[in-house]
Amino acid sequence: MSTDRQAAQAASAAPTPAPDPDPVEPPGAEGSPSGEAGSTGAAEPQGAGEAGRRTEPPLSETGAGENPAGTGTDEGAADPGAVAAEAPEDGSGAAREASEPAVPGGSDEAAAPGGSAEAAQPVVSEAAAELAAQKVERERIARRKAERQGPVEAGAKLSGRAADLLAAVRAVESGEKPSPVYFDEAPTAPRRAPEAPAAPRTPRPAAAAPAPTAAGVEGVRAVLARGGAPEALALPAATALGEDAAEQLAHDPWRLLAVAGVRPTQADGFARALLGQDAGPGDERRAASLLGWLLEQAALKGHTALEAPTLEAALAQYGVPDPAESLEQAIGEGAVLVFQEPLGPPAAEGEEQPVRVLVGLEGYALAEESLADGLARLANTFADPADWEKAATAGPGADLIRAVSGHGLVTHTGGEAARAEPLALLAAARDQGLRVCLAAHTPAHGAVTVADLLSGAAGPGRDADGQFAVDLLVVLDAPQLDVETAAALVESVPDGARLVLSGDPGVLGSAGPGRVFADVLAARACPQLVSRTPDPGPIGELVSGIGIGELHQVDAPGKEVVIVPVQAAGEAVHRAVQLVAESVPRAFGIPADAVQVITPGHGGPAGTRALNAALKERLNPGPGRFGGFDPGDRVVHVPSPGRAVPARVVSADAQGLHLDAAGAPIVVAKERVESQVRHGWAVTAHQAVGARWPAAVVVLPKDAEQALSRDWVYTAFGRAERHLSVVHGVDQALPQAVAGVLPKPRTTRLTGLLRALAAAAREQPE
Repeated sequence: MSTDRQAAQAASAAPTPAPDPDPVEPPGAEGSPSGEAGSTGAAEPQGAGEAGRRTEPPLSETGAGENPAGTGTDEGAADPGAVAAEAPEDGSGAAREASEPAVPGGSDEAAAPGGSAEAAQPVVSEAAAELAAQKVERERIARRKAERQGPVEAGAKLSGRAADLLAAVRAVESGEKPSPVYFDEAPTAPRRAPEAPAAPRTPRPAAAAPAPTAAGVEGVRAVLARGGAPEALALPAATALGEDAAEQLAHDPWRLLAVAGVRPTQADGFARALLGQDAGPGDERRAASLLGWLLEQAALKGHTALEAPTLEAALAQYGVPDPAESLEQAIGEGAVLVFQEPLGPPAAEGEEQPVRVLVGLEGYALAEESLADGLARLANTFADPADWEKAATAGPGADLIRAVSGHGLVTHTGGEAARAEPLALLAAARDQGLRVCLAAHTPAHGAVTVADLLSGAAGPGRDADGQFAVDLLVVLDAPQLDVETAAALVESVPDGARLVLSGDPGVLGSAGPGRVFADVLAARACPQLVSRTPDPGPIGELVSGIGIGELHQVDAPGKEVVIVPVQAAGEAVHRAVQLVAESVPRAFGIPADAVQVITPGHGGPAGTRALNAALKERLNPGPGRFGGFDPGDRVVHVPSPGRAVPARVVSADAQGLHLDAAGAPIVVAKERVESQVRHGWAVTAHQAVGARWPAAVVVLPKDAEQALSRDWVYTAFGRAERHLSVVHGVDQALPQAVAGVLPKPRTTRLTGLLRALAAAAREQPE
């Protein structure tokens, strides 16, 4: 049956929610992420050569893939058996799609030519054969030379523990594998109330870590060699540990856990090689490093702090003999910070207030407190209300304009159509002579990205005090703000200015730690405007229902929503390629370049890698001569975790890979291409959040059932403007996810900090 015929039959048969579905264990953040990259519920992709869950005590295991919680991230859920030495697979990873064959069962056009085609080639002359042989030999010599000059491939020239360690590190650094996460089930934490509001902080300039010296790297390389670790870890270890990295590793081998991708069992093996019998499970150095590593893994899941009992249980599972004593010692030495937050309502006089003990890393704790101080400063120092009633009497955003005219901090929630309201606010503020700025997570018309605003690459610039030269800053896509980015942003807004945080609370959360927008909404420390502007059409109706947990059947007379049922993953890839290359352009006049494919994971037979391989073969075939890429390839550039910038390959030279991102040139250095660029015909929902396309094809293969959640479906389906095709292979898992699979909670402190600051401000005398 043709795709068009299927589409016509399915247009009036959108899926309906199952009655009273059993709740499904919610997956965690993707990639997270990203994600996204980051990015749960399914088995976590393991380290090099290991796919099973970890059950043995930590020191008895020599593999690279322990996972004490038995959980993973949904970025890898679609490909639990992926090998760590493959091309990176998340938002920060590179891709080698060009070197991979199209998925079996895909379109004929996407399939590689078979042997029969080779047999049909004419017989060449002896001279031509000699020239061809010489060319092959030159290419072979060039490859060998490049291999000698380039980095050692994991598993190619190393073996045993060293190969596993290098592969695991590269997989996490590039994003192919998410770091292990223990704290999927950490409950939402209570809040600690400070006695009085802290003084406003001045903006902190972002200080780049100094590059390690050649001597420092050589010293680290020597220590790594003594411990049997791959020398390729010398540079990342020297960068992570600083000037005296070699001395730190020699004294405390478990400090190797500071390198992204290194796992506790690998650090244990390194320590045993250096320290011998002195490297026991109860070593206080091991416990301290494990504690920091566990908190960093929790941050990858979005937590800014964790309960002390949860950490103690994790330490015990890694073989620490006395977890409580180890945690107490780390707190006493200042390695981590401890907070006591009250439970329930205030206790009566003479009664003891129940508290919950939270533990966190200094960086995230300071960022969260700085953010709370900055938001309270903007809310409390604003003293210049204006009469904008004339601007608020007509058009969209009247309520928002009235609220912002009299307050320094305002939140605004709504769907895609509601974005017109902040734009109306900006126009009204300009009419009042105010300096305004619009910022967004991803490139948008009339807006600068938050990253460019903070770096100074775009936006209004800064004044002599280092603060933004603005009177009104409107931030779209506020749910994508992590706590550190939000702290830097708010610290840069001057006293007396207005800040509006706007976004859709139903979309996927930030790739980094924190839940800034949700915490600000929960604190109710400022006016909150809820848009009444509905998203139009069948797609808007479908997405709005998903937001409240209902998968409605929608009337789509113009085939705005089409369901394409599939069985196997190969069929899903085949249908997706047909929709992008043929059906959607023919039926709606939307070019293939304006159709975005979205799928839950990067790995697996219908993940982004497989889809991108098939789509490239169909839409822009080529040898991948620029590190796997060809001119015209559609890619995503990931300069930092959580940012995925759509672009197109232009060329490559000694400077690196040249990209065009909506007219803005980008040059990615050769050594960064593998970790920052990947093909972009198909992306994950975390990479797509904040952007929209005329048409979207959402691919839901059978093996992605456990990766689905309400916010994932809401985000993916909401990326389509005119047409949405759902390649549906998950049966009842889709309505069950919409009805019952909520986002996993993140343990944060911002809501409590904001409430405490607001209460302290109310108690201060006039």
